[in-house]
Amino acid sequence: MSEYLVTFLGIYFLCLFKFIAGPLLGSAAGFGLGEIVVVTVSGMMTSVVLFSFLGEWFRKNWGLIRRKKPKRFSKKTRNIIHVWHRFGIWGIAFLTPVVLTPIGGTVVLTSFGIAKRKILFSMLVSSLFWAITFGLSIERLLEIPFLKNLWL
Repeated sequence: MSEYLVTFLGIYFLCLFKFIAGPLLGSAAGFGLGEIVVVTVSGMMTSVVLFSFLGEWFRKNWGLIRRKKPKRFSKKTRNIIHVWHRFGIWGIAFLTPVVLTPIGGTVVLTSFGIAKRKILFSMLVSSLFWAITFGLSIERLLEIPFLKNLWL
């Protein structure tokens, strides 16, 4: 039981920072789809909760930590603004697990002034969708004999 708990907590900790770690490592650890979804979503949502409440403070005080002033409109910020104008909160939330990190997506939404309740709900829906999608995809990919032999 303690080995399972250590594995679960290790994957949970990695999901705080990188969403894809949950489905990949959960599958490697032999977790079922339900366990993969729980560990991945709980890791991401912990980051979202922490940074939606700390995000405003982080955004205000980040300038004190940086030595040089960043470019105002880099290619990355232009792409984020383009997604924001085209798809709004749901676009950013949808791309967060795939392109951004849970922390990055939350800080972006916080910087746009979105209410915490909306951030939490949209990120929860997005993380559930992607955790189930990635969990099922990895299970189906491992049913291919060639890939199954590589994985094991």
